[in-house]
Amino acid sequence: MLVAERMTRNPVTILETASIDDGLHMMRERKVRRLPVLDESGKMVGIVSDKDLLHAAPSPATSLSVYELHYLLAKLTIKQVMSSPVITVSADTPLEEAARVMADNKIGGLPVVEGDRLVGIITETDVFKILAELLGARTPGLRVTLRVHDEKGVLAKLSNALSDLGANITSFATYQGSEAEQSVIMFKVSDADAASVRRALANLNAEVVDFRGE
Repeated sequence: MLVAERMTRNPVTILETASIDDGLHMMRERKVRRLPVLDESGKMVGIVSDKDLLHAAPSPATSLSVYELHYLLAKLTIKQVMSSPVITVSADTPLEEAARVMADNKIGGLPVVEGDRLVGIITETDVFKILAELLGARTPGLRVTLRVHDEKGVLAKLSNALSDLGANITSFATYQGSEAEQSVIMFKVSDADAASVRRALANLNAEVVDFRGE
C-alpha cells in the first residue's frame, strides 16, 4: 500500500502571511489539525499544527481585554510559528515508511509532494484507520494470537490447516515476539467454529496466546 492510496488530496492550506486567528478559525471550520503553509507564489514553505497556534496564542488567564487579544492575534502571523523546513514524503512512498517517518520524528502528519508541488497530506489518523483495517477491527470472526518459532514453513502450515477446515482468513499480521527467534501471529477467520480451529492449532508447534470470538 502506497501513500497515494490513502492520502487526502488537495489538502487545506494557509498563506504564511495569514494571522494566527485566521489559522485557528480555518482549522475549526475545516475540522483539520494541521495546515501546510504556502508563500504568495504557492510554494510550500512550512507546516503549522493546532498546538503551534494554541501555544502561540495568549493564555486564557491573561489580563488583556478581548480587543487587545484580537489585536495581538491579528498581528502574529503563521510564518512566525510554523515549522520549517518541512519533512515530506512522495505519493509513491510505502505507507509503512511514512508511518516510520512520523514515529521517528514525533510528528502527526506529512505533506505529500511531487517535485515542488503539494499534492496531498497523510496523517496519523489515516495510519490508525489502515491499522484497524489490517487487523480486521470491523470484520466479525474468530480472533487468534499465536506465538511461534521463527522458522521456515510456519505460515504455510497454519494456512493449510485453516484451509482444510474451509475457514476464510479475513485478516493476518505478524510481528516480532518478546524473545529472540520468536514471532507472534494474529489472524481472524470466518466460516469456522471455535472448536475446529482449536483442534487444528493443536497439531501445530504454536502457543495460543489469545483466542476469542468476535
